Order: sequence, then structure tokens, then C-alpha cells
Amino acid sequence: MARGLRTIHARAPLRVNDIGGWTDTWFARRGRVLNLAVGPPVEVQVAAVRRLRAGATVLVHAENYGQSFRVDPARPSSGFHPLLQTAVRTLPPPAGWSVEVRLHSPVPAGISTGTSAAVCVALLGALDALRGGRLGPAALAALAHRVETEKLGRQSGIQDQISAAYGGICDIDIEDYPRARVERIKPGADVVRELERRLCLVYLGRPHRSSAIHESVIARLEAAGGRSRALERLAAFAGRARRALLAGDLDAYGAVMAENNEAQRALHPRLVSERADRVIAIARKHGAAGWKVNGAGGAGGSLTILSSADDGLRRRMIEGISGLGGGVRRLPLVLSPSGFAAWEI
Repeated sequence: MARGLRTIHARAPLRVNDIGGWTDTWFARRGRVLNLAVGPPVEVQVAAVRRLRAGATVLVHAENYGQSFRVDPARPSSGFHPLLQTAVRTLPPPAGWSVEVRLHSPVPAGISTGTSAAVCVALLGALDALRGGRLGPAALAALAHRVETEKLGRQSGIQDQISAAYGGICDIDIEDYPRARVERIKPGADVVRELERRLCLVYLGRPHRSSAIHESVIARLEAAGGRSRALERLAAFAGRARRALLAGDLDAYGAVMAENNEAQRALHPRLVSERADRVIAIARKHGAAGWKVNGAGGAGGSLTILSSADDGLRRRMIEGISGLGGGVRRLPLVLSPSGFAAWEI
């Protein structure tokens, strides 16, 4: 390695199948979520070189958008990729270094798989590694959550950042938002292999668009003071999903997915879109064990399916979904046993 040159690589997984989602939020205050960390992961590269002058900007390449721009850590802009700019401001490079950042996501933006949280965790973690690497997964997840909520004023639960930082199958018990107890559960190796074989991530052809619906749901839940029966029912699904996975009963796990999906629909009928229902109809026709819209739901986004254990039915289901058109397609998915990682070469 040339003297004065440092290259750090970092990655953070995405999140799917958030059983109990909506209960990890400020308006719920307490709840429980069981989710799956998956790859391919978000990738970040930080290249740093020694410099003589102070006050240099950070060059950022957002590869999915084909855009490059400079960030002044002391005066970031809120109008252009504010998440990236705010992350750089939160953990600026140490004095004496000029930095170039490259970011890449394996999936389209806005598909409700915790992509923005994974990007934020990976970027903050890479910058932390450049500064000495002091943040553990809990601190990294909490910092990424504060970037989105406190600094950018966005609606965000805590589960996405936790999944990106910890990886694996996370059982997240929200004791008093945003404080939570996190446990990574470990079903048997064969159960995990079979779960990964049967899982199917389906992109619904367009980005997640449902802010108006979400505001309506949030207003209703906020009025209930976080004690609504709907939220209590959603939180209870997480425990059932955990027990099913640890027992190796994937059909029971799939049944929880489908029940959770309908409970989410009960919050607002448009949280499960017509396009998602067309995919679900094909999954049901081919004997799938379960299905659930990812994240908060609404128009666009994505859906997780637990297919039939029969290979023929699984393949015909995938063919049927691919035939829907309109950009609906299966995306690659592997379970990610580990969360955020960074290394230097």
C-alpha cells in the first residue's frame, strides 16, 4: 500500500419480511419485530489520501444514480442526496485526509427493503473505520436512525438500521422507542438452508409511493396513543414467527407471514396494493406457504414470498410472476448471517 493512501470497503445487508412491522415506531412506542437480513448487500468504498491543505470537500459517487458530487462536511446541502450529505457531516473524515466515496445498492431505490438504512449504516460505518472504528452494531444502528429522524426529519422505525448493523434473523423487542433489546436467533442449519431456498423477493415494478396513506395510518395510530389492538396484534406475530423458525416449521412461519399481511391491510386497505394482490394470487395458486408486503406497504415496493417446498411448484410460481409484466420481477436474495462489516486494504 502506498504511504498516505487508505482504502476501506464496507457493506451492510438489506431487510425483508418484517414480521411485526409498524410497531417499531415513535407512535407505537413499544412493539416487536422479527426480520431477515439479506444480500446482496449495499457496498461502500472509501478511498483516502493525505493532503496538505485544510477544508477539502468529500467527493461522492452515487453509482445507482450515475451521479457524482462534492460534500462540504461543514456546510452540507439538504437539496441533493441529503441522506449521504448528512451522514458525511455526522462523521466527517479526520483532518488531513482527502476522501472519495463510492456507493452501490443491489436493488432499485424505494422498494421497502430498508435500503436507505443500509446505505446510511454502511457509509457511517466506513467513515467510522476511517476515524478508528469505535462504533459497535448498537451504536451504529442508533446513529444511522438519528441521521434519518432527528437530522432529516423523516419517518423511520428502528428495525431497518438494526438489521443492517446486526445481520442475521433479528428479534427486536422495542421496550420504549427507540430503546430496544436485540437478539439474533439461530434456527438449525438445514432450516436456514431451506428457508433461503424457498424465499422469493418480488419487485412490484415501481418504487414505493404511499406517503399520503401512511400519514393517514399514522394519524389514526397516534390518536390511539400506541395502544391500538391493531398494533398489539402485529407485535404478537413476531413471537409466533420466532417459535416457528426455531421449531423448523416453515409452513407455520409462512402462515404467520400471510396473517401479518392481512393485519397490515386492516390498517388501511391500500397498504396492500392491487399489484401485490396479483402476485399473491399466483403464489397461492402454486401452493406458497406465505407472503407479506415488505416494510410499510402501499403502492409499489416489494413482496416476500415463502414458496411451496415442491421445486416444480416453486419454479412455476416464479414463471407466473415473471409473466405479469409491468416491471414485476424476482430479485436475487440470499440470507445474510452477518451485518455491517468494514475492512481496510
